[in-house]
Amino acid sequence: MTTQTTQTDNDLTEVKQFGLWASIASLSYVFWLVGGMELIERLAYYGVKSSAALYARAPASAGGLGITMGDFGIILMVWALLQTFVPVFTGGISDRVGYKETIFASTVIKIAGYLVMALYPSFEGFMAGAVLLATGTGIFKPGIQGTLVLSTQKENASMAWGIFYQTVNIGGFLGPLMAVHLRQLAWENVFYACAAIISLNFILLLAYKEPGKQARLERQAKIRSGEIEQEALWRDAWHELKKPIVFWYMIVFSGFWFLFNALFDVLPVHIAEWVDTSVIVRDLFGPDGTQNGFAQFWLGLDNSGTKVMPEGMLNLNAGMIMTSCFLIAALTARFRITTAMVAGALASIAAFVVIGSSNFAWAMVFAIALFSLGEMMISPKKNEFMGNIAPVGKKAMYLGFVMLPQGIGWGLEGYWGPRLYEMYASKEVFSRQMLSSEGMSVQAIDAIPQGEAFTTLVSVTGESASHLTQILYDLHNIGFAWYLIAAIGSFSALGIILYGHWLKGLQTQQ
Repeated sequence: MTTQTTQTDNDLTEVKQFGLWASIASLSYVFWLVGGMELIERLAYYGVKSSAALYARAPASAGGLGITMGDFGIILMVWALLQTFVPVFTGGISDRVGYKETIFASTVIKIAGYLVMALYPSFEGFMAGAVLLATGTGIFKPGIQGTLVLSTQKENASMAWGIFYQTVNIGGFLGPLMAVHLRQLAWENVFYACAAIISLNFILLLAYKEPGKQARLERQAKIRSGEIEQEALWRDAWHELKKPIVFWYMIVFSGFWFLFNALFDVLPVHIAEWVDTSVIVRDLFGPDGTQNGFAQFWLGLDNSGTKVMPEGMLNLNAGMIMTSCFLIAALTARFRITTAMVAGALASIAAFVVIGSSNFAWAMVFAIALFSLGEMMISPKKNEFMGNIAPVGKKAMYLGFVMLPQGIGWGLEGYWGPRLYEMYASKEVFSRQMLSSEGMSVQAIDAIPQGEAFTTLVSVTGESASHLTQILYDLHNIGFAWYLIAAIGSFSALGIILYGHWLKGLQTQQ
């Protein structure tokens, strides 16, 4: 038996990119098809993810889970670890079994996750739904991204990943807007709608043709005949993970993903509790707000048209990426990948400092816009980088590895982000403390359902909600939690700088 090695050295060469229009013209129909599939998946996913923290903290009397931010952090941690570590193994499976097959299986699992969330509105039910949703997402990603790598070339890779990231954010933009209006009717409507939306990918799968399928089948035939010896999947993945270029990538980028996920997991609650978004509506439409249905939907306003819902505020992120990511991709294509990543990390860190320093609504808008600029610099680049250095036949495996630093960062943030918020910024906790200072007994305070402490405080004191909110904000250092998160991101930025210098040294040796 002749044993042939399938291992090739990681290619660190960065090639000159095509121009803007040449890159767009060079993209195949398969690229646009998987972009559409990712768009649909993201629309459904962010329909739930954008509102998950608000659903968790909403009292049971309003249809929410009525749990603490700490308990929500447990769900987030499990969700994060599964969604980001599953691709480490399913990426290799996708390379061997086929991308179409794993995309189909993931869609079935994700539908089940949304339905469980809708049918079992409890901590346990939402946890089970999150487990299914995370597992399905972890299976989905490598097949989609592996297809993208095989349908592009190094000369158009930077633009391809930028356009792909921009395209899928159309789904990320529409999902929260859908959730804003459906959840004001009933929370379960959000979950049922997302199950229906993700099922549309079955239709697109009918037109999907896996690039490089013939080569994969020929390789599998050689493996079965003994012509090629294939390592066990876990051993193969471990062999690649131990490479210094991959290992240190995992470490230095983990801090950024702590920062990144805190924006989406914690900021919606921060905005709901501390930011008077009616200021934005008054500045745009006057003191009476707007009853224009078009404006209410696209700006993510409440049904009365007087304030911006938290999902609507955060949707500026997806809106910016959806409309301008290809321009940032064209700009950053002129720089080394790690240089663009450092710039993106620094912009994101600055955004968190702004969030911690003010609860003025327009300051939140600026912070979200600044973060979005940083995200556009760094997030598409992580896929481009891994796709470029991946050995032949291991593209999906390496793109599964991309999720590892996200898993470390999001797993830690999922647990600690909500807890930091509960410790330093929770209106629920501060309201219970003020009720105690107002003379309410411990037994009476403990009897208040989770999520209803502030409304009880308003009733007891007779003060307006806005006035009490400002009093609580002034009494406590609300921004401290955000400064801690920014500090974690700063360590990551330093790590990326050092990693970039080390990588540059390796490139000069090739």
